Amino acid sequence: MNDFFRNKRILVTGACGTVGRELVRQLLEDHNVNALLGIDNNESELFFLEQRFSKFPNASFYLADVRDRDKLLRMMWGTDVVFHTAAFKHVILCERSPMEAVQTNILGVQNIITAASDNKVERVIFTSSDKAVNPTNVMGTSKLMGERLMSAANGNLRGNGPVFASTRFGNVLGSRGSVIPIFREQIRRGGPVTLTDREMTRFIMSIRDAVQLVIDSAALAQGGEVFVTKMPVIRITDLAQVMIEELAPRYGKDPVKIHVEKIGVKPGEKMYEELMNHEETRRALELERYFVIVPAFRRSFRSIDYRYPKTLSREVTNPYHSANETPLSKDQLKKFLISNHLLEEDTSESAHPAERFWPNG
Repeated sequence: MNDFFRNKRILVTGACGTVGRELVRQLLEDHNVNALLGIDNNESELFFLEQRFSKFPNASFYLADVRDRDKLLRMMWGTDVVFHTAAFKHVILCERSPMEAVQTNILGVQNIITAASDNKVERVIFTSSDKAVNPTNVMGTSKLMGERLMSAANGNLRGNGPVFASTRFGNVLGSRGSVIPIFREQIRRGGPVTLTDREMTRFIMSIRDAVQLVIDSAALAQGGEVFVTKMPVIRITDLAQVMIEELAPRYGKDPVKIHVEKIGVKPGEKMYEELMNHEETRRALELERYFVIVPAFRRSFRSIDYRYPKTLSREVTNPYHSANETPLSKDQLKKFLISNHLLEEDTSESAHPAERFWPNG
């Protein structure tokens, strides 16, 4: 699908985040984009991002906040495709400051929709989260509202407006704040490695693969749908054990002496991860690398025939959650971590904290 982006002008919001930064890299290095504009409200990280991609004359980076609709209106002039990745993502911080999550994760999405519509952008792709499915916390609720705003924007458009769609995926292993850098630092210190619960399961994906699927969805999108990425499943306890076995000797530690300690599930956290619930299966299709959830309320002013290449089935019966899927074996998990370089340290980042603090109030 590389030709889809040939000579197009791309805008990436949240360009300094884990997903945004990899989107910028892949679009510049692997796709023939005419111009790429990255925006973020993190001044220091934006400065370093600009230095990293300074060899690309077609890339430019600006300070901007998705809460500023007027700024977005100006930045989107002449843009063909928008990837909206900017968001507040930490569950506890959003729980403590819910209105901040509303302003960025909900009103910010609406600002993107307004700016894209006024500028006649071709396509807008919103990156969502597994936490949008049956949400149990503020962050997940705000992400669900973002998805619904995107579907409604597509349904309410008259004439030839932007194609709005969302992508939904689970844990991106190795991203800052994820469990891998935390486990690594705990192992470096000799343990203990802290687990919330030994029975917990999660979908996983490398950042490279996750972003490639986000890019692919832009070409597939017809309007209003949610693309659910198919992902492997792991047991968190297996991840801890594999990392201890692989990393402890590197740090001069005896793997046998590094203990695993259960610290309990944090408020709003699920034992298994959901990417598609039972209600959504009734309007889902299965593709080779995705499930596609079509809108519950179709476009009022234009009919869309949701057909895609490599469709495996137009009927889905089972909810897609990690408790229903066969997890990777420890050997398979080890190969996944090694092949995706997830056991290597990222020297570009400062030391990662080893603590996992669940505030009670």
